[in-house]
Amino acid sequence: MVQPLWQPSAERIAATNLAAFARKAEARWGLHLPDYAAIHEWSVTEIEDFWQAVWEACGVIAEGDGPVLADGDKMPGAKFYPGRRLNFAENLLRREGPETAIAFWGEDKVKRRMSFDELRALVSRLQQVLRDLGVGEGDRVAGFMPNMPETVAAMLAATSLGAVWSSCSPDFGVQGVLDRFGQIE
Repeated sequence: MVQPLWQPSAERIAATNLAAFARKAEARWGLHLPDYAAIHEWSVTEIEDFWQAVWEACGVIAEGDGPVLADGDKMPGAKFYPGRRLNFAENLLRREGPETAIAFWGEDKVKRRMSFDELRALVSRLQQVLRDLGVGEGDRVAGFMPNMPETVAAMLAATSLGAVWSSCSPDFGVQGVLDRFGQIE
């Protein structure tokens, strides 16, 4: 049997987000989740409890109420959280402060960091521009932009308004751009 090159210590494992999630789930549902295999088993045998635990652990911001799962016996066709409505951007932008939200290192070796406050401010400005242009729920916004923090901010601004976002880098070439943007027609 091949030995792993590295394995985290028990202390490091205990400090992970997954371990914290497991401890909360154990307390809430009276479970014993000592490792990843046990968490996985729970996720596929008690689907509704697992996804309710994920929802709670992530602190999802949403409107509405209702079951976790409808038509769970229909895969595909099951509907998760059918009575709830959320805004992707609102959930991603809920953090504030000077801590790093995005760490960027471009191909040209340019390194930048954007704080949560800076990201929220940029998204707000872009959202206002898009709103002034008439962008709203169900509209499609395409960004012909490289992979950089401003692209993430543009995506968040568009999705905050309920628009569908798609982007591709200028290095895709003409056919790649047409293929990508054609998918949201």
